[in-house]
Amino acid sequence: MTSPLPPSAGSDAGATSASGAGLPRHVAIIMDGNNRWAKARGIAGVRGHHAGVEAVRATIRRAAERGVETLTLFAFSSENWKRPRAEVRALMELFLMALKREVNKLHANNIRLSVIGDRSGFSETIQAHIASAEEKTHANTRLHLVIAANYGGQWDLARAARRLGERVAAGEIAPDAIDEAALASELHLAGVAPVDLCIRTSGERRISNFVLWELAYAELYFTSCLWPDFDADAFDAALEDFRRRKRRFGMTDDQIDEAQGA
Repeated sequence: MTSPLPPSAGSDAGATSASGAGLPRHVAIIMDGNNRWAKARGIAGVRGHHAGVEAVRATIRRAAERGVETLTLFAFSSENWKRPRAEVRALMELFLMALKREVNKLHANNIRLSVIGDRSGFSETIQAHIASAEEKTHANTRLHLVIAANYGGQWDLARAARRLGERVAAGEIAPDAIDEAALASELHLAGVAPVDLCIRTSGERRISNFVLWELAYAELYFTSCLWPDFDADAFDAALEDFRRRKRRFGMTDDQIDEAQGA
């Protein structure tokens, strides 16, 4: 592990307004390119995943320094089980190692850890470490770090719809009580601010079944940088790009300009 996070400092992030001023409250990242990074160097793909851990650490530190409220990282999708068995096994070992080694450092730096996704696909050992990490860090307030593991946006939406259907069948709510707020309350990121900025590395330009509901009004930022090469400067570049954007949320430029001048 590189040097620990610095002490908490004053935040330069503010709630994102319609104008897009300030920094995003919630940043989500699709961490892509580990295998290609390794292949370009003639080394095993798992070495790329290990190198990617360093990029995770650097990004967490920078997000905390800049005052980001929530950082959601797409670590393992529900489709990633289709990868070669040896790679999946290595990824599970890496996930468990990270849970064992990093949680105390996160806790010492006032960072809360949450894991979203279908935990039933993981070993009992991994599930136990996830539960322990969440319990240990649940009261921390500096940064909320969310790891999406065995997660898919469509799965999350289907699960939320099923839970609402069960509540209707049980007579707890009426069908016409199901609206956007009701659905959002059943998602894994319920209670978390919507994603303001979604970053994807490696040059791919798609969202790959990530947090679909929460990305509804997110600004998308694509970079050719492979994930193991993503560092604090790359994160800052994404934040600066976000700062320059004009976020409309259905309004016109004139309305936004008028609001800014008020």
